[in-house]
Amino acid sequence: MAALSSLSFRYFSRSFLTHTSSFRRLPRFTCSLSSSSSSSSSSLEFNITFAPPKPKPKPEESGLIPGAGDELDDDGQLFIPWIVRGEDGNFRLQAHPPESILRAMANSETDTSTKKKKPKAEKSTAEPKHSKAARRFYNENFKDSGMRLSKVLAAAGVASRRSSEELIFEGKVTVNGSVCNTPQTRVDPAKDVIYVNGNRLPKKQPPKVYFALNKPKGYICSSGEKESKSVISLFDDYLKNWGKRNPGIPKPRLFTVGRLDVATTGLIIVTNDGDFAQRLSHPSSNLSKEYIAIIDGVVHKRHLVAISEGTTIEGVHCIPDAVELLPHQSDAPRARLRIVVHEGRKHEVRELVKNAGLEIHSLKRVRIGSFKLPSDLGIGKHIELKPTDLKALG
Repeated sequence: MAALSSLSFRYFSRSFLTHTSSFRRLPRFTCSLSSSSSSSSSSLEFNITFAPPKPKPKPEESGLIPGAGDELDDDGQLFIPWIVRGEDGNFRLQAHPPESILRAMANSETDTSTKKKKPKAEKSTAEPKHSKAARRFYNENFKDSGMRLSKVLAAAGVASRRSSEELIFEGKVTVNGSVCNTPQTRVDPAKDVIYVNGNRLPKKQPPKVYFALNKPKGYICSSGEKESKSVISLFDDYLKNWGKRNPGIPKPRLFTVGRLDVATTGLIIVTNDGDFAQRLSHPSSNLSKEYIAIIDGVVHKRHLVAISEGTTIEGVHCIPDAVELLPHQSDAPRARLRIVVHEGRKHEVRELVKNAGLEIHSLKRVRIGSFKLPSDLGIGKHIELKPTDLKALG
């Protein structure tokens, strides 16, 4: 029995190796596997029989192309035999691959089909050389975290930007023990030791503050200390109590954004943020400003037409965005005009009304951008602006 089993297995192996190329063309076959064991040794017996070959139909009878489907069994599937060891330790013959091979094939397909994601490129801090906008972005975000010396002095409340530059040019400012005569020198108040006129500049900078003020008549928009009726003097009480609310932090140096003449009342913005003030007052912002002008005398249609046609101020022809005669009020006998401008020229509204042959009794600004002067804000009073208010200002 052992000799027969060995002979059968060798015959099967030799046939499988020598006829690999044609094995898949064989018709369906059946096999039976039996094993016997004794006290000394165990042996395997493979009793393999093949079904008789079926006659191949002629191509003209079957309608098939010669050679097509030769590798298929009766069910139209390829037949590949596998010899595997079962759970009982015995060999057996099966038509499908073992589960271990199937799992290995699946893992191999998964590994090859899954592409490794490329790591995200790190943010380059190399200084760009060509784009002006890129260089500006690099300078603001990477090149140097410090600020210009003149700007630091102005933010600390030493003086205005121009006055700070004059102090620097006069040699009254030292940085880390050396006299600095260049306003553009970039410094960091938290790291650098800065003295102005022998006084140490605080390391902490005051926070940015923003106010809306209902300016009274007779006050000028100047931060000069010699002016007794400056708009900034209306914040004296606020600045006196600054140390109690913000211990250890220097007082902000307040100034107005733009100006209103001494006789004009209404909305004006006060802050210590120079960049914000520059954006708001620059002509490129194109912010509209609304005024209510109370007129002495009667207003006719020709006056409205003349105002809407504009006038020349400082060599520039200025045309208002809107002119409207407001309804008559019983408690206000004088006519009221609503005038909207965006140029921001000096005395622009007064010049427009004067050019039309009218005389202004009083003038009040009630809106900047989308921010309107609160109706409950008393004359000479101020409120701190919220983020939504700053957004309305543009």
